[in-house]
Amino acid sequence: MKKIILGTAGHIDHGKTTLVKALTGIDTDRLKEEKLRGITIELGFAHLRLPNGEIIGIVDVPGHERFVKNMVAGASGIDLVALVVAADEGVMPQTREHLAICDLLGVKSGLVVLTKADLVEDDWLELIKEDVSDFVRGTFLEGAPMVAVSAVTGQGLEELKKTLAELVAKVRERSEGGPFRLPIDRVFSVKGFGTVVTGTTISGRIRVGDQVEIMPRRLSARVRNIQVYGEDQKEALAGQRTALNLQGLEKDALRRGDVVCQPESLRPSYLLDLHLRYLAENERPLKTGSRVRFHVGTDEVMGRIVLFGCEEVTPGGEALAQIRLEDPVAVWRGDHYVIRSYSPVITIGGGVILNPLPPKRKRTQPRHYEELSLLKEGRPHELVLYHLRQAALKGLSLKEISIRTALFGKELEEVLRDLKKEKKIVLIEAEGREILIEGQHWQELKDLICQRLEAFHQKNPLMRGLSKEELRSRLPSELDSRAFARLLSELVREKKVVQDQEVLRLASHQIILAEDQERLKQKIEAVFRRAGLKVPDRDEALSRFRDQPELAIKLFDYLVQEGRLVRLKEGLYFHSEVLKEVEKKTVAFLKRHGEMSIAQFRELTGTSRKYMIPLLEYLDQKKVTLRVGDKRVLRRKDL
Repeated sequence: MKKIILGTAGHIDHGKTTLVKALTGIDTDRLKEEKLRGITIELGFAHLRLPNGEIIGIVDVPGHERFVKNMVAGASGIDLVALVVAADEGVMPQTREHLAICDLLGVKSGLVVLTKADLVEDDWLELIKEDVSDFVRGTFLEGAPMVAVSAVTGQGLEELKKTLAELVAKVRERSEGGPFRLPIDRVFSVKGFGTVVTGTTISGRIRVGDQVEIMPRRLSARVRNIQVYGEDQKEALAGQRTALNLQGLEKDALRRGDVVCQPESLRPSYLLDLHLRYLAENERPLKTGSRVRFHVGTDEVMGRIVLFGCEEVTPGGEALAQIRLEDPVAVWRGDHYVIRSYSPVITIGGGVILNPLPPKRKRTQPRHYEELSLLKEGRPHELVLYHLRQAALKGLSLKEISIRTALFGKELEEVLRDLKKEKKIVLIEAEGREILIEGQHWQELKDLICQRLEAFHQKNPLMRGLSKEELRSRLPSELDSRAFARLLSELVREKKVVQDQEVLRLASHQIILAEDQERLKQKIEAVFRRAGLKVPDRDEALSRFRDQPELAIKLFDYLVQEGRLVRLKEGLYFHSEVLKEVEKKTVAFLKRHGEMSIAQFRELTGTSRKYMIPLLEYLDQKKVTLRVGDKRVLRRKDL
């Protein structure tokens, strides 16, 4: 069965609530004040079984101008609208405003219901039909069915049900794909159950026991129970009027306008990029910086409209804009919104959200207008690439891309597959999740690594290269460690970079010493070779070459990088051949005796305690020896 929501729309006292009661037997005026005043103030809900067995939800909205914000909240989740016009009055101010709101909210299908048909003559009814036909011309209701009814006599009610069934068969129902979202339109508590919220499920599905988030408040709860059209269900689907019993939250923690959603499927934001339609009925232009009432889902937030590409938008015009809100909202790209003027409070426009998480844009920068144009006209591939460019080196997870583009499941998979095939994006594993980086940024990172190495080589021509950690510190801090490892792997595979243990260099880098440099290097090396195990500390050794101090330091570092000199601790270096001889003697001794004390090692090497302990720790670190108590044994049998 299809899951469709029908919404009423129309002027106050044109019989919307009475019509719903006549169709369903449900009185949607639930408040005492509504009963006393005879007008709908709050949203009302009912459901109707059609002649073909389909069940549709009904949202009955208030018609009074003071409660239009409630009307917008109800209309945000409807698939089909019944524009109600009283036959004895015809088109009135809220008739016009309600139709405009439905159009701005993206409603594409509906019908006109002429109520109170029993109060007028046939000739008058025909005149009203012509008048209403003229009124809806050029709107989504042009050519829509028009049914005259009387809730009092029952005239036309069966025809109306039949017409609704025909319309429902043609309406495209909401996709159950994508994460669950339910904008809250009512919050209350039930004794013995706790907090209950109601709304229209506008995407995805929810099951009993599921964890949910409430945005933009970032609250968490668990679904204890679900009702659809007043009956307990194990799950609710997109397009159904839904009541959720939430465990873990008090009633006062929630309000109309909040969104119940699948965890990590929405992000709160004070900024939204928009495409704006400004109604032709407006009397004056809308200027940039105007304060407006912003309606999205079931929420109403104050904000200021900032226009791009123009200073003002004239009645009937369109514009690209950003709204700066006074309170955050949580939405997706493609969600519809309505704006109403601050004072007097009337509907002046609306449109579609282009970017739910934009940067704060500046009207003085032409690129921002260009970006908004791309967001409005761009294909899914272009949108994904745009958001990845904005994320730069941080990249975006699949969930973050979905939040920004409203692409989910197979649709997103197809887009990403094409982009990876064209090498326009790179997918990496980072901190337990997949991260996507735009291909151009990826190449810029590889170029940057090569530039950093080139700069290092030019400044330090006698050094073999940079350590991985040192190179990492010279790159942007937002670069993830796994992304860094992947970059190095690709550069090595492309033979642009050579990795020697923890040292990196450009493949083109070679150290060629001049004759005087080679002579000085040999002199420094000779000092440590001749010293054997009684080496001077670094500074003492280099002090012998005071005529070329800077070059001596560089050549000393070169010898360390080449492995000719080995650092055992701060300031203490031995020649590699001397250490090899110590290792050879130690292994031979342990093979003969099985173990060796510190005294035996001192006797074996003929060195003092100053050098003996660092030497033993060096052999331990090299995994030649293993310390057992105060003695050493061979760690490996193959030595």
